Amino acid sequence: MFRVIFVLDILDGQVVHAVKGEREKYGPIHNFSQVCETSDPLEIVDELVPSEVYIADLNRLGNRGNNDEVVTQIGWKSKTMLDLGASSMDDVHLGHEMADSIVIGTETATHDLLESATGFYPRSINMSIDIKGGQILTPEPAFKLPPIELIQMLNSYDINDLIILELSKVGTSSGINTEFLQQMVDHSDHNILLGGGVKDKDDISLLKDVGLEGVLVATAVHNGALPLDMIQ
Repeated sequence: MFRVIFVLDILDGQVVHAVKGEREKYGPIHNFSQVCETSDPLEIVDELVPSEVYIADLNRLGNRGNNDEVVTQIGWKSKTMLDLGASSMDDVHLGHEMADSIVIGTETATHDLLESATGFYPRSINMSIDIKGGQILTPEPAFKLPPIELIQMLNSYDINDLIILELSKVGTSSGINTEFLQQMVDHSDHNILLGGGVKDKDDISLLKDVGLEGVLVATAVHNGALPLDMIQ
């Protein structure tokens, strides 16, 4: 079954509207949303009842505190995958106390962490290939590869889901690059999820045809382009 995973970008205890990865410009989601009148994460989950959520703890990602308490409470209500900007096994262990699975992103992770995390938590680590401006966003030399080569390298790791996160498309509803995604699917042994750019149900149909496992969505839900029953 194709997964439509609802994204909660949480900053200082509030859900914010993420646009293009430009975190300094994020504002409370209720100022944008057509489906909720609050930016409180727990109230949003109670109102929209998503079956699966992707949580980005923007405080941890920006080294400005954390949202651990609210993340834990969301985990009591919905299946969760958590991106807390893991850069160490301590981060990975902590994340597994709060969520069903952890996201390790190229933006913050090292190759050594990938090896350790997938060895300790096989099939419970989601690897995010963070892309901005067509380039993989990473400080790790081992990840500074053309996307297809990185996809092929990751085939040897016991990863749960592989996420293609196009940061420059997040919050834009700007559409998808099916040719690029088809190449990713053709060269990967893992299930692939897409984050960024999905604008409507037609895009969902195209991604199903390409062979993706699912999508991460927020803007298309909040602007009404995707009906709520698609995330429930």
